[in-house]
Amino acid sequence: MFFVKELTHRILLHPSYFGPQMEKFLENKLYADVEGTCSGAYGYIIAVLSIVDIGQGNVLSGTGQAEFITVYRAIVFKPFKGEVVDGIVGEVNKMGFFVEVGPLNVFVSNHLIDPEMKFDPNSNPPSYASQDQIIERDTHVRLKIVGTRVDATEIFAIGTIKEDHLGVVE
Repeated sequence: MFFVKELTHRILLHPSYFGPQMEKFLENKLYADVEGTCSGAYGYIIAVLSIVDIGQGNVLSGTGQAEFITVYRAIVFKPFKGEVVDGIVGEVNKMGFFVEVGPLNVFVSNHLIDPEMKFDPNSNPPSYASQDQIIERDTHVRLKIVGTRVDATEIFAIGTIKEDHLGVVE
């Protein structure tokens, strides 16, 4: 789920930033560029822990900009199939519901919900309810990830609450 990875990032720097404060600007630009983004290969980049190396800049001909290859260590969040996670329900509809697990949105289909839980379209807000549980917006739930799909800049996941010890977290 959470890992510490050593990653690289390419920063282009305009000539107007060359000078004594250039290294500080490069550090700030790295934080702004990568924190909160998603890389399909590594997952969501949560935070930059440290900068390992800011390489020698190469001036690009024609533009005057300098290119810096920066190596840094970061905490990344990458979900895996079979992992059990906690999250908060964001949206409920007749097809299922969406759970926000940090930056990841997980869809739980009505086929992957306990058959005792029925969708109630007349409730306000819409919900799935059984004798002992109600799942509606802002409910804390525990689910198991049954599948993920990785895109270039986003991760999609499908989850289930059909197994033991999954569902509403009190």
